[in-house]
Amino acid sequence: MTERQTPLLDELEKGPWPSFVKEIKKSRKNPMAEDLLGILERSYREKIGHWKHGGIVGVMGYGGGVIGRYTDIPEDFPNVAHFHTIRVNQPAGWFYTSDVLRKICDIWERRGSNITNMHGSTGDMVLLGTTTDQLEPIFSELTELGFDLGGSGSDLRTPSCCNGQARCEWACYDTMGACYAITQEYQDELHRPAFPYKYKNKFAGCPNDCVASVARSDLSIIGTWKDSIQIDQAAIKAHHSDINMVDDVTSRCPTGCMKWDGAKLSIDNANCVKCMHCINVLNRALAPGKERGATFLLGAKAPIVGGALLASVMVPFVPADEVVDTIKELNEAIWDDWGENGKNRERVGEYIQRIGMGNFLERIGLAPVPQMVIHPRTNPYIFFEASEEE
Repeated sequence: MTERQTPLLDELEKGPWPSFVKEIKKSRKNPMAEDLLGILERSYREKIGHWKHGGIVGVMGYGGGVIGRYTDIPEDFPNVAHFHTIRVNQPAGWFYTSDVLRKICDIWERRGSNITNMHGSTGDMVLLGTTTDQLEPIFSELTELGFDLGGSGSDLRTPSCCNGQARCEWACYDTMGACYAITQEYQDELHRPAFPYKYKNKFAGCPNDCVASVARSDLSIIGTWKDSIQIDQAAIKAHHSDINMVDDVTSRCPTGCMKWDGAKLSIDNANCVKCMHCINVLNRALAPGKERGATFLLGAKAPIVGGALLASVMVPFVPADEVVDTIKELNEAIWDDWGENGKNRERVGEYIQRIGMGNFLERIGLAPVPQMVIHPRTNPYIFFEASEEE
């Protein structure tokens, strides 16, 4: 097959940064990859996208997991007339063996474009580009390897987590255990879209939030602690030889709750907001407290219909051994109300903005707490329900 000329795409290979064009070209012996380069070059030249949605496509019994994609110019690019994406439910913490990765790539080399995305923003292993007739065989072979499809469409998206206590000393609860438990519990919600729009659970073991849950998940579970930061003063002195305690640590504390007197570090834990900066810098001397658990936040999303939203606190602290049960209670209360009253393509965060946080909390049966307040009220009026006036 003659390689297509792609002068516009070639520009994206220049410079020190990673290039998706360079990666696609590695697979251009596959006819789908070659035509993918061609159609993308055409779109750049004409400033028109040439992909269209041609209806629902998937595997038997599932409504999610496959994203249908077709080109509107199949006569010019026949090898990408179909270019469906398959989302594969990743292992918790993204732990793979090299053997199983080779087997997945072998499947994709035989039945798809040979192009993958490790991992998508939801967390899935993403297999980019195959035809409708290959979907069932791919699903069958993935099942034999022990893999399931992930979520797509208006359903529970594939739960995703950091590797938590498997690799990280700061993890405040078992992120991988919680992610696995929720994945197993909600198989129907994951595979059969029935929500107003997508809904994501992400699990971060500590406030560093390595899965960006506070920005990208509807229900974000972030590890935290309730007691004081653990301090090893002897290790602090060892750190002091290579770290400026004032410039690098105490002056960067967002609440100014840390003091260094030249020999001892003190922390006013009542004013600590658990930003993790001091622990990250003084990693041999500081550690999260011993009373560990998680904070639950709700309502994050990227800008699609409305603007971007960060999550807001729903439950300030849940002990580590109660995390999974609390997720189930909160998820189901949210789904009952949002599923009944949410508009099409309206995320939970947008739904809360529309009806108001007070009304939302009342509907899901959650008591308001001060941590839910984003800023002081600006409206001086107080409105009472008729029943309250009586």
